[in-house]
Amino acid sequence: MARIRRTPPWVVGVVGTLAAIGLWWLAAVTVFSQVGVAPDGSGGAIPTPLEVVQKLISDGFDFYLRNGSITLTEAGTGFLFGNLAALILAALVLVIPPLENVATQIAVISYCIPIVAIGPIIRLVLGDPETGDPSATAIFLAGMSVFFTTVVGALVGLKSADRASLDIVSVYGGGRLKQLTFVRLIAALPGILNALRIAAPAAFLGAVLGEFLGGVDVGLGPALVNAQQGLEVERAWGIALVSGLIAGAAYALIGLIARVVTPWSSGRVGGAE
Repeated sequence: MARIRRTPPWVVGVVGTLAAIGLWWLAAVTVFSQVGVAPDGSGGAIPTPLEVVQKLISDGFDFYLRNGSITLTEAGTGFLFGNLAALILAALVLVIPPLENVATQIAVISYCIPIVAIGPIIRLVLGDPETGDPSATAIFLAGMSVFFTTVVGALVGLKSADRASLDIVSVYGGGRLKQLTFVRLIAALPGILNALRIAAPAAFLGAVLGEFLGGVDVGLGPALVNAQQGLEVERAWGIALVSGLIAGAAYALIGLIARVVTPWSSGRVGGAE
């Protein structure tokens, strides 16, 4: 029987993007055309996609490179340290099982605490204007944003190891540490990489929010605040759009790495698809 052709994922993505842009444009010129408009006819809460693109071009590449590189550095640093802490904690749980309840509670607490509530406290502790780094708040919140996801993904993945493989390691005299090194880590790779894929855009969002709260002068967060205060609606939308593209690119990059590192998890090993 002939195989039914499936629509390539990139086609679905292109169609969905074009549909979203079309709906955005339609809403901007109809339902929301008078929302936020000043008495002189200027402004408007929702500009058209063309107006946003024109503002992106007028702001220039240097504007977004200068601000985006700062935020991306903060997000990357928080992503690294937050995920490293999460993976170490998950590994400790497998080596010392009684720690699982404590580790789970720590992860849940980090997830439940509102960032806007803890941000000012972190700024006071780490972002002292005289002795601290003003980016520390953004880095900390970026790391905090990824911690829960990676802890849960790593624990689920580490526990999914094949029982027979674990028994073989035990028969040859290996303990929990050997099982973790030779069996569990390999079994957990797909789950860990899926958690990291979700964590990548979360870290970027955490960094932007940290810039709001941490007193950073340069970055996409301060640029967005300045655009809002200056009633530069098109620039605010442009910054939001660029931020979304960067977060989406980070998600796609980790997904590509996952496909290369763990091809068995996507069913692309052994024979034709």
